[in-house]
Amino acid sequence: MAFRKPALLLPLFLGVLPLAAQTTHEIETVTITSGLSVQDQRETAREVHVISGKQFSQLPVHSLDELLRYVPGVEVQARGPFGAQSDIVIRGGTFQQVLVLVDGLRVNDPITGHFNSNIPIEPGEIDRIEVLKGAASALYGADAVGGVVHIITKTFSGTETTEGEARLSGGQYGYLGAQAGGSYHRGRTLVAGGVLYNCADGVAQRGINGFARTTTASLSLAQRLSHFWTLSVRSAYDDRDFAAQNFYTTFKSDTATEQVRTFWQQVGLHYAKSRWQVRFDGSYKTLSDQYQFSPLAAANDNRAALAQGLAVASVALRSGRRLTVGGQVLSGAMSSNDRGDHQLTQGGVFALYSHVFSGKLIVEPALRLTFPQLGGARLIPQLNAAWLGQRYKIRGAIGTSLREPDFTERFNNYNKPVVKSGSIGNPELIAEKGLSYELGVDVQPVRNLRLSVTGFRREQQDLIDFVTTPYAQMPRQENLVSGGSYALAQNIGAVNTSGIEASGTYEKTLSKGRLRVDGGLVWLNTTGINGTPGFYISSHARFLANGSVSYEYRRLTLSTTAMYKERQGQTATAIEAEVSPSYFLMNLRAEAKVTRWLALFAQADNITNTTYSDLLGAQMPGRWWSGGVRLWGSK
Repeated sequence: MAFRKPALLLPLFLGVLPLAAQTTHEIETVTITSGLSVQDQRETAREVHVISGKQFSQLPVHSLDELLRYVPGVEVQARGPFGAQSDIVIRGGTFQQVLVLVDGLRVNDPITGHFNSNIPIEPGEIDRIEVLKGAASALYGADAVGGVVHIITKTFSGTETTEGEARLSGGQYGYLGAQAGGSYHRGRTLVAGGVLYNCADGVAQRGINGFARTTTASLSLAQRLSHFWTLSVRSAYDDRDFAAQNFYTTFKSDTATEQVRTFWQQVGLHYAKSRWQVRFDGSYKTLSDQYQFSPLAAANDNRAALAQGLAVASVALRSGRRLTVGGQVLSGAMSSNDRGDHQLTQGGVFALYSHVFSGKLIVEPALRLTFPQLGGARLIPQLNAAWLGQRYKIRGAIGTSLREPDFTERFNNYNKPVVKSGSIGNPELIAEKGLSYELGVDVQPVRNLRLSVTGFRREQQDLIDFVTTPYAQMPRQENLVSGGSYALAQNIGAVNTSGIEASGTYEKTLSKGRLRVDGGLVWLNTTGINGTPGFYISSHARFLANGSVSYEYRRLTLSTTAMYKERQGQTATAIEAEVSPSYFLMNLRAEAKVTRWLALFAQADNITNTTYSDLLGAQMPGRWWSGGVRLWGSK
């Protein structure tokens, strides 16, 4: 099925332009934490796209990574339904080059970046999601290369609401979904939490069904100790059990299954008074990963723990000036029958100064002194600047970034007695380094329409990827066999990514309803000195259009998510699989209110029944029907 780009853009973008002349509602002023302190979105020199947590229940999505898939400019490469496993890509950065945070603390796992989208938060807890595009290592440290996805919850941000929602649904292929969550506020206490569950037998694959069972449960409490101090705590659990056929190989014998379990404990002590904001945050995460290539193969048993602490102080010095300083420390460990036992220690201190000159010129220099696992201390500078007009903002940024190799890239298949084929780690890898710069403009031509255009370039050195390597050229051959088929993790050299992205948000309050449209376009070009870059680097979309539309009128709500991407095609004849050069995907949802607090809905995922894979061999489902009931309430 082929679609031309203009045909896709019409329903997502052109349809909203005639409505702009009828505006009656101004888009809300948004508070963000892109600089690790609370500030108005208009006063930052960076591009930050903000998604309300309520959009999870308004759009046809089943999991948080599915919601992110339709955020303008964000590419999510899914391997299975319901968030079984997904890789997040921003501005062509690989999945290890996007940093995921929950209330300021890292979700990224030291085992592999494939677990970065395993976000242990039930949607009812979420106040908003902030997507910062571009390099941000000066503030956030390693992995913040292509961008940052920051989950902000109600308890840790102090959003005092009382509201709840429950949803029960069922559908084809034995699908059963359930979600219940919300928040309760009384006096100085705020409680939030819930459970999200998705389960399906899945479509038939080669020797196995594409089943997926995912469960996320979280509970948090915020207690105001005084007028200035607030203590917040959270406990969360995330379990993903799924068919993993050809997630990591292109072998016909691959009938893999995988289960990943995460336990997350978090605490925060926050102070806010007059000009000062001070926060102390810590978390402890444990993760277990059991991967079995086939029923006869011994399972890989990988276990990891990560403890982290973050301290940040921010003070408004004088009108238009703010200084933010902080420090961060991480300590991790892995125990694996496949990769061995290893330790991880990282840390850093940072500072950000923001100065708004005459209410027009914003200048934000930032500097981080980081202490990585590999090599000595490094300085990571960043400079952001913007010019504010009445209805526009011109912004630019330049900064360096850093990413260290994870345990899989360094030690994969190192602890097995014999490895006949597969991906092989490389302990001699060094950290990736990058220089990013961008120039963009944000325009608000009318009160309820925002448009953004950004041009960017990222120049990277020592980029890491798995590259097909003959046995004779493998640096370590102790447990390999002559004639085996291997992909070695390598620093492949210099890789440059250039691109242009455009996005728009339109909101309109109607007399008996509401319309919201989000959409974005990204054009990317990646080149390397060694010709075509390695597997993961070359897998990102060269052109991406994605977005969502939600239209509410009286008792009926219609919503859709859609995306179109063009990328480098690939084939694997052994398993008769391909990555098509392009594909289009659309989901639809219709909901009818029965009472003020009860609604019935029907949903169609992949309504066009497109056959597609985001990564070679990991076949995604075709059309999938479901329906159910939703209840909600607020005070």
